[in-house]
Amino acid sequence: MPRPPRPRPRLDPTRLSGHSHSHGHSHGHSHGHGHGARRSAAGDRAAATPGARRALAWLLLPILLLTVGGVIASWPHDAPGRGVIDVTADTAGMVTGDVVGQATPDGLVPVRLDDGTEVTVLFPPEHIEAGIPDGATIRALHIPEAEAAGSAYVFMDYDRQAPIALLAALYALVVVAVARWRGIAAMLGLAASFAIVVTYTMPSLLAGSPALPVALLTSSAVMFLTLYLAHGISARTSTALLGTMIGLGLTAALAQGAAAAARITGLSDEYARQLPAFAPAVDVQALVTCGIVLAGLGVLNDVTITQASAVWELREVSPTLSRRELFRRGMRIGRDHIASTVYTIAFAYLGAALPLLLTVSLINQSLTMTLTSGEIATEVVRTLVGSIGLVLAIPATTAIAAIVVAAPAEPAGAHAVPAEDASEPARPAPA
Repeated sequence: MPRPPRPRPRLDPTRLSGHSHSHGHSHGHSHGHGHGARRSAAGDRAAATPGARRALAWLLLPILLLTVGGVIASWPHDAPGRGVIDVTADTAGMVTGDVVGQATPDGLVPVRLDDGTEVTVLFPPEHIEAGIPDGATIRALHIPEAEAAGSAYVFMDYDRQAPIALLAALYALVVVAVARWRGIAAMLGLAASFAIVVTYTMPSLLAGSPALPVALLTSSAVMFLTLYLAHGISARTSTALLGTMIGLGLTAALAQGAAAAARITGLSDEYARQLPAFAPAVDVQALVTCGIVLAGLGVLNDVTITQASAVWELREVSPTLSRRELFRRGMRIGRDHIASTVYTIAFAYLGAALPLLLTVSLINQSLTMTLTSGEIATEVVRTLVGSIGLVLAIPATTAIAAIVVAAPAEPAGAHAVPAEDASEPARPAPA
């Protein structure tokens, strides 16, 4: 008579999948097959423990309330309005037209105005030397008193509305085509950010409001809008937002101290020197600190959302990693990001200020004196402070993400349990 078969143990499928019920089944059958990329916002929220989500809410909600309350309380009501600076003289009028011929030796260029009238426009010598393309649309000032110089029409600038509008439309099209709905959300966030800057930040600064609080309120409002619009409301996004707030606080503190220690007055810029004549309440020196905070906002947002996403994806593909190991691997990614981002900030200024840098390179003084003088010193301080805040935000965000993301799962097969009670004897097989 054959022996009865021994009962076969049955493994809990949740142990095999590497996910606990606290997060593994909230977003379908991920099981390490790459479905994390298609995870919904609800699944992402479920990936964090309820306690972690509550902690994020308790930390971010006061910041949101302070931001909204601060913006309302400091909303500018007496800022100088548009038109305080008039680009035309009292007797001058602005006209537009298209170039229809070549320049004469005395700097006169034939132009057909929008009403069909053909006139000659007086161009500066440097523009004549650079070349005036036929068909270019220009803006000119009609100044009758300038007739003695050869023409009553004086060149003001090129009309760039059409090509810039086309380039902006192409940018929006590419973003939406590649990122799809996420791209549309990002464009809406960008539009909302510009609206905040135009309607609140600039009028507040012109009205004489303290520049550093305005910068922090602006940054906080922009980050709440853009991050949640572009990435959805989730624990992952909230983690990136909290890391961004930490980076902003560090950057603001460093900017305040560095600008004072380096005696950065902001008066090396021509526009900054002219501004108090039209807006006497503006604190030009405080604008430097405000500019430093706002300048690093975009890159700071980039690194924090990347670090939070990296930790989430590491947990997705390696559910058994400890939080310490998760932080360590996340920082590997963060260090690579630091290296590339530091170059980004430095070369962004290099490209924007190339003519200035070429000019000062010809001055007979040492490199140290050049980098610590005038407008270049302001940009050096801005770059260094922004980079320090950005670098410190990376470990802060990575640590928060490692704490907030789901707890490590136990290895597969660690808890094999029998399908039936071992005390109950198995039923013998038929002879």
